[in-house]
Amino acid sequence: MPDYGHDLRFGAGLPSTTASAAAVVELAEMADRSGVDLLAFADHPYHPGFLDTWTLLSYVAARTTTVRLAASVHPVPLRGPAVLARAAASLDVLSGGRIDLGLGAGHFWDGIEAMGGPRRTPGEAVTALAEGVQVIRALWDVRAPGLAHLHGEHYRLAGAHRGPRPAHDAGIWIGAYKPRMLRLTGRLADGWWPSLPALAEHGSITLAEGNAVVDQAAADAGRSPADIRRLLNLGALLPVQQIAELAIEDGVSVFTVDVSDRYSLEHVARETAPAVRELVAAERRRNAPR
Repeated sequence: MPDYGHDLRFGAGLPSTTASAAAVVELAEMADRSGVDLLAFADHPYHPGFLDTWTLLSYVAARTTTVRLAASVHPVPLRGPAVLARAAASLDVLSGGRIDLGLGAGHFWDGIEAMGGPRRTPGEAVTALAEGVQVIRALWDVRAPGLAHLHGEHYRLAGAHRGPRPAHDAGIWIGAYKPRMLRLTGRLADGWWPSLPALAEHGSITLAEGNAVVDQAAADAGRSPADIRRLLNLGALLPVQQIAELAIEDGVSVFTVDVSDRYSLEHVARETAPAVRELVAAERRRNAPR
């Protein structure tokens, strides 16, 4: 698959358990100082062992200055998209443009239903997520005329006032593994954000196959495939050469690695990231038209 030409970013997926709350904040502050580009937190509102992700994002945003923040990913069945749109835009304004939105259709349905959320079929979940993205886009589009209206099966806007607008062009990144979700990503999203361990575990699709579906859906919608960033949660840190190959051959430009200590965090920021950037830059120079 092609290199989409995006600048490379490196992030850390931090643990967010209630038992390690102080350590998580300390790691986030270290990440901000180390030069990591992105901090990602899982969002499991139905699990009492995890800190509430929006509360954590807000707290960490106030304790950091430059690192970007996102959830990987918000389950839309428990995060109403209209309120989510306003919350994300507000935090983006307060943080100086450092918030992006990772979204998912929902997966742990027992937990979602136990919290009062809907239990959806796979088809319903994809339709609801597409409507949710449209709700968020409509409320962020403060230049559009009039009030916001959407008459969906799962979500509606009935003359909602638009705004606030995020301080920067906040990305909407979709965690997708199956064809309908991948096509939704190509049509509506700013990024595709799978997890490498999940891809390996389920064996449902490869990065190359997923990219092909996203690219075709983007083209069918009149978009350039390069409009959609390719993000990847690596789980454990991979060798530098293997990460560089994922960038060149599969177009991945945002890598997140699960870290739980200072050494791992600094290794990603100060050793892995510069080495991968150097390899990718050299390969791009070799492939540049003459």
